[in-house]
Amino acid sequence: MKLTRKPLQVNSVIEKLWEYRQPGKTELVSIENTTGRFLGEAIIAKSDVPAFDKSPYDGFAIRAEDTLQASQDHSIELEVIDQIGAGTVTQKKVQQFQAIRIMTGAQIPVGCDAVIMIELVKEINRDGKSFIQLKRRMKTGENISFQGEDIKAETLLVKKGTKMNPGIQSLLATFGYHHVAVMQKPKIGVLATGDELLNVDEPLAPGKIRDSNSHMIMEQIKRSGAEAIYYGRIADSFTATYAAINKAIREVDILITIGGVSVGDFDYMPEVYEALGAEILCNKMAMRPGSVTTIANYAGKLLYGLSGNPSACYVGFELYTRPMIRHLLGSDKPFAKKVKAILDTDFPKVNPFTRFVRSKLYAHDTKIYVSPIGMDKSNIIYSLAFANSLLILPGGTRGYTKGMEVEVLLLEDQEGSEAF
Repeated sequence: MKLTRKPLQVNSVIEKLWEYRQPGKTELVSIENTTGRFLGEAIIAKSDVPAFDKSPYDGFAIRAEDTLQASQDHSIELEVIDQIGAGTVTQKKVQQFQAIRIMTGAQIPVGCDAVIMIELVKEINRDGKSFIQLKRRMKTGENISFQGEDIKAETLLVKKGTKMNPGIQSLLATFGYHHVAVMQKPKIGVLATGDELLNVDEPLAPGKIRDSNSHMIMEQIKRSGAEAIYYGRIADSFTATYAAINKAIREVDILITIGGVSVGDFDYMPEVYEALGAEILCNKMAMRPGSVTTIANYAGKLLYGLSGNPSACYVGFELYTRPMIRHLLGSDKPFAKKVKAILDTDFPKVNPFTRFVRSKLYAHDTKIYVSPIGMDKSNIIYSLAFANSLLILPGGTRGYTKGMEVEVLLLEDQEGSEAF
């Protein structure tokens, strides 16, 4: 087939892709099985927290008005009529110049409106009764954690699409969410193409390379929150490629193929798309690396044809596949977060395409800098191991110099952004 390639800007590609997005699905799981999952429903407070007025300290619950005459020069005395611990309540009601010993977390007794910490009183026993002496005037409400001061009932606590963490699990437990809706993990299939590829455990041979891209993409898929399904390697033939893709696409939500999207004699992916009846959405990106990244739509499912060059493969996934996965996981911020940083080296070479450079962010003297890692070529593997960001250098007629402010995409960030 005659392949027409017209380079599209990254923003244009994302806008086109977004027209084909599908809603994610939810499933109910127990709180113990929510680790690493994304919420499929908003979490709402079912009650006030605290649910009652309680003491934040070990001390004595008292009436503030009884301490009006207390000072460093004049102590007052209160009779201790009961003792309560966390999880228990008292049936006694304090009267004038009485107190109740109270432990941290216990409910404030009826009639009390302040708590004095245990280290601020002197405890004495007289005639079989307990008393405390204090030299401090207390204010109404002092040292009391009031009902609802942390969280009010019906408050929106966590939005749908948020990734679970230990703090959110604590909230689920606090409000009795024994089971909670989470987003189903999208199934992302991975197929590698190329007769030159070897398994990781095979010895190297002339003209052969080990298949590193599949392992990389599988981990990128898992990092994004989806389920990765490896379908193995495909031989460089139209028949084998068509059969493998035709089978896999029916079993997954998104299919990624690695390699075979260039214009060589053994790059069959465009022909396979045509034979499947898939609609090619884009086959040329105005970007480096990953300009030959190809994306197609087949029966409502997206097929990502990523480059066989490691860095191009990596960047293509982060820019185009990861946001779609995060959308399927319910996120309203599916795109990688951008930050500003200071470029710490020169890029004098002019490039008509936008460059996404594997880089590392670091702080120095309260400022954030970005430093490229290794060589800026699409076939380079080493830089991927240490990059925490992608430096964005828009194409144009000028180069970039040290000290310029640039935009950087964060690779490990979980917060995300609403737009690219």
